[in-house]
Amino acid sequence: MHTKPRPGELVLLYAEEDDSRFFLEYQPGLKKSTHLGNVVLPPEDQVHFGMPLVSNTGARFYLLPPSTADLALRVRRKTNIIYPKDAGLILMETGIQAGSRVVEVGTGSGALTIVLARAVGPEGRVYTFERRQDLLENARRNVERAGMAHRVQFHLLDPARQGFGVTDADAVIVDVPEPWTLVAAAHAALKGGGAWASLSPTINQVDLTVRFLQGLFTRIRTVEVLLREMLIREGRIRPRERMVSHTGYLTFAQKVLYYE
Repeated sequence: MHTKPRPGELVLLYAEEDDSRFFLEYQPGLKKSTHLGNVVLPPEDQVHFGMPLVSNTGARFYLLPPSTADLALRVRRKTNIIYPKDAGLILMETGIQAGSRVVEVGTGSGALTIVLARAVGPEGRVYTFERRQDLLENARRNVERAGMAHRVQFHLLDPARQGFGVTDADAVIVDVPEPWTLVAAAHAALKGGGAWASLSPTINQVDLTVRFLQGLFTRIRTVEVLLREMLIREGRIRPRERMVSHTGYLTFAQKVLYYE
């Protein structure tokens, strides 16, 4: 990661005082108005990630690069998104890495698309499929805003009926209400041993999906991820009252080549 932002790049202004976060495109001399006062971004020859900035009211901010979770959570939403707690496990379980070729079904608002595009790197590729044009265009804008559009191919079609037109993919990620309808197309698109991952809100969806995966895939398992943040105060450390609990069940599997 580079040490200073480039003009037009997304940056995070973070106020430690109250955990406030402001996302904006870096421009030298840009003034950002906040409830803690106005902050002016420094010129190119003086700016560095991690530097403190002081508002006109004396509040301290830090100029930081957004994390992948920041970029995913800050998309302009027209749908529910896959949360970082689930996206992180998807990357781990599917083995997606620099150079991977990944198929995503159900582009939605593009939050997971951004996560995948960051993970595959400049040599990899994400092929994302969506049935609704309005969602696809919103997702495209979100991915462009995150600076990841050059790693993504956007497709407006229903792969359950038309297929993916992709072969030897490393992973297929499915986030649609009927993931079982994509099992055959995913099997055709994946390389041997390639990874399947799907997210389903209800266990009934998982039940049907697993039935369709059996015979075509192995190592089939389903998990749920719960995330609880801790409230850190001197001498009084405890869990926060709120947590990100059920967002969906994650089902993972790997393609087999020979089956009865």
